[in-house]
Amino acid sequence: MLEAKNLSKEISIKKIDNQTINIKIFNNNTLMAIVGEFNKNLIEIEKLTNTNIFFRGNSITAKGDKKSISSVSNLFMFLVNKFLVTNSIEDNDIIYSIKNNNLENMEKNKNNVRSLDQIIKTPRRSVIPRSKRQSDYLNALIQEEIIISLGPAGTGKSYLAVSVAVKMLLEKKIEKVILSRPAVEAGERLGFLPGDMKEKVDPYLRPLYDALYDLFGYEKIQKKIETGEIEIAPLAFMRGRTLKNSFAILDEAQNATLTQIKMFLTRIGENSKLVVNGDPSQIDLINKDQSGLIKSKKILKNIKEIKFIEFTHEDVVRHPLVSKIIQAYQQKTDDKS
Repeated sequence: MLEAKNLSKEISIKKIDNQTINIKIFNNNTLMAIVGEFNKNLIEIEKLTNTNIFFRGNSITAKGDKKSISSVSNLFMFLVNKFLVTNSIEDNDIIYSIKNNNLENMEKNKNNVRSLDQIIKTPRRSVIPRSKRQSDYLNALIQEEIIISLGPAGTGKSYLAVSVAVKMLLEKKIEKVILSRPAVEAGERLGFLPGDMKEKVDPYLRPLYDALYDLFGYEKIQKKIETGEIEIAPLAFMRGRTLKNSFAILDEAQNATLTQIKMFLTRIGENSKLVVNGDPSQIDLINKDQSGLIKSKKILKNIKEIKFIEFTHEDVVRHPLVSKIIQAYQQKTDDKS
């Protein structure tokens, strides 16, 4: 774990009795970041850990059963360390630290949410893997040339890939980032779209823009787009190209045919990485059998240079309800089969 220096000087946790602990955070900036505006983080921690939390001055007291108190203790240690290392606290830090907080998991899995060794620092936020599969995925994005990831929405497939790609661009390890996806409507008929080609395809590529702006800010990204260092284009525009010194990401690949995925993968050139991301449960093609994502996995599974990562609902890093929704729909599908 990447641990802040002198962490013991930043936080003190004392056991009052089997159902009560007292937490003192000595730095006011750290304290305010962890407590949150209008104590919102403490309210969320109370709800998620089933404890009662009292806050006064720099002192936080938590009451609950033994397991809940242990969870709260581990959580505050993580949050203080996270803030000192990254200078940020986000809602998901609370949710997924609690989800992975037990000591047994910490010993078995050094790559869980508590490990800060894999920080991707961007101008607007620091990104860390929040599950074992996310950690494996991040390692693959850094080390491998071709990565194919499959899994449900909200597992960080696109977000992590975009963060690594643009970080490499800013560090001048590559010259260009290319973000692509098939221009397929998600079940609706959008009709005629006015404007030039960029304006026509932008609605399909909006999630990639959102990730870029969230991580690096609007002005920085717009400048990179204007200079051509970041290119956002529909999959059809990739035909006939050879990518050198590039990091290319194909998003929503469940809506690409086998021929299209083959075309994308064979664009790879010198000092380049290709990432293919998709969710097999969200195919929007009229003929779902035309999706090439699962077929590509079966065809390419024996090529050791291609790394496959398969996410599940356990890796969802959006709102906790997303994981429950995915499980409910999957159960319905399983019941029909």
